[in-house]
Amino acid sequence: DVGFDGRRQRLAAYRGYLARRLHELADLVHRETGKPHADAILEITLTVDHLAWAATHARRVLGARRVRPGLLAANHAAWLEYQPLGVVGVIGPWNYPVFTPMGSIAYALAAGNAVVFKPSELTPGVGAALSDTLAEIVDGRPVLQVVTGFGETGAALCRAPGIGKIAFTGSTATGKRVMAACAETLTPVIVECGGKDPMIVDVDADLDAAADAAVWGGMSNAGQTCAGVERVYVLDAVAEEFTAKVVAKARGVRAGSGGAYGPMTMPAQTEVVRRHVEDALARGGHAVVGGAESVHPPFVEPIVIVDVPEDSSAVTEETFGPLLVVNRVPDIDEAVRRANATAYGLGASVFSRARGEEIAGRLRCGMVAVNGVISFAGIPGLPFGGVGDSGFGRIHGEDGLREFARPQAVASQRFPLPVPVTSFSRGAHTMKALLGLVRVRHAR
Repeated sequence: DVGFDGRRQRLAAYRGYLARRLHELADLVHRETGKPHADAILEITLTVDHLAWAATHARRVLGARRVRPGLLAANHAAWLEYQPLGVVGVIGPWNYPVFTPMGSIAYALAAGNAVVFKPSELTPGVGAALSDTLAEIVDGRPVLQVVTGFGETGAALCRAPGIGKIAFTGSTATGKRVMAACAETLTPVIVECGGKDPMIVDVDADLDAAADAAVWGGMSNAGQTCAGVERVYVLDAVAEEFTAKVVAKARGVRAGSGGAYGPMTMPAQTEVVRRHVEDALARGGHAVVGGAESVHPPFVEPIVIVDVPEDSSAVTEETFGPLLVVNRVPDIDEAVRRANATAYGLGASVFSRARGEEIAGRLRCGMVAVNGVISFAGIPGLPFGGVGDSGFGRIHGEDGLREFARPQAVASQRFPLPVPVTSFSRGAHTMKALLGLVRVRHAR
């Protein structure tokens, strides 16, 4: 074990290596996912920042610390230590093949673990590149190994003996299968699944900023962002003006080679988008940008539909494509009610000058951006994760570091008590003295 300092030095070298080869790695991400080179650069840049944070703060968060023993155990010294889990399995997604898995890998490594990483079958080259790069830094020590394959490979990783924890990112359905496989060996899991992320636009919002954020959050990366924007609830008083701004911005966005975003990385997802668009329109929604004709595999042009019934699949199911639903609401209470009326609970956005933080506190989700979009993901000190069908457990931040370590409590007796309490030799006078002490301290 090289300790916190040794890991910090090696991870610093790793992030430096990634930063120097940023364009090379971004080109690989572009080739495997189809996303624009600039988007790949942004993804890797955020990754490097998270690597720096995890390595720098691991000792402070996970190092041994004293704990006050309290009056009843005043003869003890107490402290808390965090021990590495050993080997952590990471099952990564294809939509952000560097940033998302490295949110687990970097923090697991900083906590002192080795990692076995299964990248998506759609982005195996990116996974290999991340592993090969670190191998050059650590002289070939197997601290990050890659296994490639389809679902059966992930299942084997979940059941592999010696795995201390699994960190999974993917769909809710697959997440449940991962949990079932891990349950066979009581292997703990972090599960980060999808979302149906809402945005709330208040009457005093900066409408230009809100519209720009809605289009970016809904359309960037071809809408394949788990914590982006899929539903917008805008108050009646500003709905017309806000929608006009969204329409203008969305009409200026194009998919395809040289466009603002690339293809649908997973071909089957195109049909999910088509189904949601058709259902929204069939139930009375109105397309103000694009429509069913915007779906032409492997690309999907921007689609904005307004006045969509809340029981439409375009509102209730994760779309994971460049489809934005914009619905009017009479007040903030109704906006919050609709935003929370989902089994998912990953991210959300709120645009309001006066009460953004208040509204954020009422939302049932893991993360909220106020007057911004997805900004929480770029702040390494903030935990990332969801509730409900969006999963549980956290990556990033102090919580992310602690996810990859096991707490060990230690109580060390410094001297014996004059009256033993935890011994069969105690007498009635001992318990009477203890009762008197408790009453003096707590029964006043």
